Amino acid sequence: MSEELHVVQKPKKKTSNTSLILLVAAIGLLAGVVGSALVYGYMFEKYVLTLSEKSPTIVKEVTQLQDDTIIDVVSATTPSVVSIVVTKEVPQYNQMYSPFDLFFGVPNGQRNVPGEKLFEKQKIGGGTGFFVSEDGMIVTNRHVVSDSNAEYTVVTSDGEEYSAEILARDNVLDFAVLKVEGDGFTAANLGNSDEIKIGQTVIAIGNSLGEFSHSVSRGIISGMSRDIVAGGGLTGAEELTGIIQTDAAINFGNSGGPLLDLSGKVIGINTAVAQDAENIGFAIPINQVMRLIEDVQRDGKISRPFIGVRYVALTEEISSEINVKYDYGVLVVRGDRVTDFAVLPGSPADKAGIVENDIILEVDGKKITDENPLVKIINEYQVGDTVQFKVWHKGEEIMKDIVLQDKNDLNKKEK
Repeated sequence: MSEELHVVQKPKKKTSNTSLILLVAAIGLLAGVVGSALVYGYMFEKYVLTLSEKSPTIVKEVTQLQDDTIIDVVSATTPSVVSIVVTKEVPQYNQMYSPFDLFFGVPNGQRNVPGEKLFEKQKIGGGTGFFVSEDGMIVTNRHVVSDSNAEYTVVTSDGEEYSAEILARDNVLDFAVLKVEGDGFTAANLGNSDEIKIGQTVIAIGNSLGEFSHSVSRGIISGMSRDIVAGGGLTGAEELTGIIQTDAAINFGNSGGPLLDLSGKVIGINTAVAQDAENIGFAIPINQVMRLIEDVQRDGKISRPFIGVRYVALTEEISSEINVKYDYGVLVVRGDRVTDFAVLPGSPADKAGIVENDIILEVDGKKITDENPLVKIINEYQVGDTVQFKVWHKGEEIMKDIVLQDKNDLNKKEK
């Protein structure tokens, strides 16, 4: 039988002298608390009113201070920023003969051969870049200088024009390096993109719309470690990982320009803007390209370390299907075509004995995850480095030492 609980009233007890004393003490304590609260409330209200009266001045001073900082940063950085003009010989087809020429004549008394194909040099695009050395080395986006048949002219902040040579185009990041002849250029100060915070103020400088050089916009860092698929023009679509998101205006022509912090240091390279959206722009973190800049300065080319495997990220579904316990790592697999090898012949992975259906779990003790993908880990190393890989191979975990190789060197050997 279940028991039902009831609230019962306790019988009253006679109030003793001790109880009276405690009651008086409690009342006194309560009065003290209430009095203190009233005094505190009055003081707090007075403080708030005083602060409110002064706040417009404080806000004005803070705003002025930030404006002055931005003005100083722009003034110091502008000499480092260049506009890139893209020109190309474009075919021009002459019009066929028209009977109206008999009445209106032909300009300059000349008549073109019907259907003759002529070429005329025209501006076909533009972008932005910035100096990273005093001897004329400039970085920009690869998509700005993707046409191998075009000519590129760099225009500095003082209006001087220089013919530019393409030193390197990266095949992984939207990144390229140009060079102009000369010396004494103002190199931008490169910062540390690992130290940036969401919400901090940033400044973008660029050749907006390919017409308005050294346009300045300001905003904040809206997000970090974004993964996007960007594309267009001759470069096609490409996946960029670990990208900075900002609401600073990044228009056509701003590509390749610097994204700056308030200390005037470059923390990113403006790269893309979201279509059909406002105030959503993206920049490549400067730390992703620091090593590439050093490569070009030292060797005159970009060296990309690789191991030579085709893979898919391990998912819960894949792990269940192949009956393994891992929720991280990558599975080495072949592609759809016969020539899409799981392991590239002659590659570092091939030499180390990695085969199809192996699972690469860790690189030098770092787990391969969505947040820390294999390509990102590999790019932290130099060509020639020996790196230890933890691999699941035919039912057991083994360690393999792999010497990283430059993919371009392997391609040359194949040719």
